Amino acid sequence: MTAKLRVALAAFGISLPLDQLTKYLVNEHMSYSDRIEVIEGFFYLTHVRNPGAAFGLFADAEPTLRIGFFLVVSVIAIGIILSFLRQLAPGDRLSAMALGLILGGAVGNLVDRIRFQEVVDFLHFRLWGGYTWPDFNLADTFIVIGVGILVLELIAAEGEDRAEADPRET
Repeated sequence: MTAKLRVALAAFGISLPLDQLTKYLVNEHMSYSDRIEVIEGFFYLTHVRNPGAAFGLFADAEPTLRIGFFLVVSVIAIGIILSFLRQLAPGDRLSAMALGLILGGAVGNLVDRIRFQEVVDFLHFRLWGGYTWPDFNLADTFIVIGVGILVLELIAAEGEDRAEADPRET
């Protein structure tokens, strides 16, 4: 087994169970729409459900179409992630970890859609000026962290390519 595969499987093997465990705990120990203040005026644990996508997009769509759409999109996304993973260099551990986190998040939310026809969200932040960030879960967090790592890697690689191509250095 290559280093990239070990790292991707480890990231997936940590992110998916952690996501599902936290959602299980929320379902078992909080009533729907409960809110527990963790950091006064800033961070709360909640129990909400999102039948839509990010920020509630498509939440009002006809349920059968919505669920079918999200299942198809999730399966396609998982296929693309696995394809990207296969194309990584054998020692590219950082990208492999990022893809493993994204895969864990994607599968975590897919499991919710299959089980509940919606996603369990429980992290809630109030920001400056009374602005409230939409509730989210650990699967969403893992996806954002994974994408962030990939973006930073792309920026770093672009900087390296520019430095190598700089004619002033020859």
